[in-house]
Amino acid sequence: MEHRPGLVHPESPNRLRSLYRLVDKEFKDVVTFVEPQSATLEQLELVHTPQYIKQIMSTAGKEFTNLAPDTPVSANTYLAAWLAVGGCLKALEALMEGRFRACFCLVRPPGHHALTDRAGGFCIFNNLGVTAKYAIETYGLKRILIVDWDIHHGNALQDLFYGENRVLYFSSHYRGWYPHTGDWDEFGESEGLGYNVNLPVPKEMTDNDIIHVYRELVGRIVRRWKPELILIAAGFDAHEKDPLGRTRLSENAYGWLMQMILQFSDAAKSAPILLSLEGGYDLWALVSSVREVLRVLTFEGRRNRIPTVKTKAGSELVAKALHLHGKFGIWAS
Repeated sequence: MEHRPGLVHPESPNRLRSLYRLVDKEFKDVVTFVEPQSATLEQLELVHTPQYIKQIMSTAGKEFTNLAPDTPVSANTYLAAWLAVGGCLKALEALMEGRFRACFCLVRPPGHHALTDRAGGFCIFNNLGVTAKYAIETYGLKRILIVDWDIHHGNALQDLFYGENRVLYFSSHYRGWYPHTGDWDEFGESEGLGYNVNLPVPKEMTDNDIIHVYRELVGRIVRRWKPELILIAAGFDAHEKDPLGRTRLSENAYGWLMQMILQFSDAAKSAPILLSLEGGYDLWALVSSVREVLRVLTFEGRRNRIPTVKTKAGSELVAKALHLHGKFGIWAS
């Protein structure tokens, strides 16, 4: 809440205010709250350079600093950014101790555009990047799946793990928007070849299209690779009301995606799931979408059957992905 990039900036404290009200009003009695603590310097250095961390610390107490053309920060942004990473790490700890099946980190600033030495795309530190590196270093995990359903490509997450075979990065995004990366043929390199999966989607993508492609592609990855941990870069800016995404998903799509990933997790021996908030800039759409995710995560009983839809646009995306990635071992029959 102390990260204040400006009155007209879309990544405002009102995003969390709205989500906190939602949780207090509708989910307070069915969730457990985990208190974050600041990440340590050593944890941040798993991803970020000492010089960059020092640059962020130098903004402390300054009313306004521009880290990038789209990423202004305020006097206490450094603290919010450290807590955002630390919150994800506390959630990871709770998951690895078996206290929860899933944790949703309602944090800001977001993180999937934060490079090792540079801010951008509203992001300061790479929240999920640090979390994945820490999971490898501390818990010895060898198969971590990152699913990025933000409408913007997580260029920094891709860069971090491009040569890594212990992290598989899957992103569905519209390449026409920032940062204009994440093309089909960015497969990874060296040991990470085949472990980077980009799915550039059209702006006209519907709920049924995204359900179709996630069922076919993410489901296939989980069944064959069996991740030990699933991290979700949970951006909600593909919603039809979002001013930056301007695509066609409804809030219902996020509920179905969450239910699908829970079911996929079952196929991977109940791999724990950690979500970290990324984009989503229309407050009504953000609250509505997060509500659907939380309903799925907190529901006890028999769930509705996920629609087994098959769309023309979805079929084309799936066919292209399988054609391009079929040569890699994790996709082989």
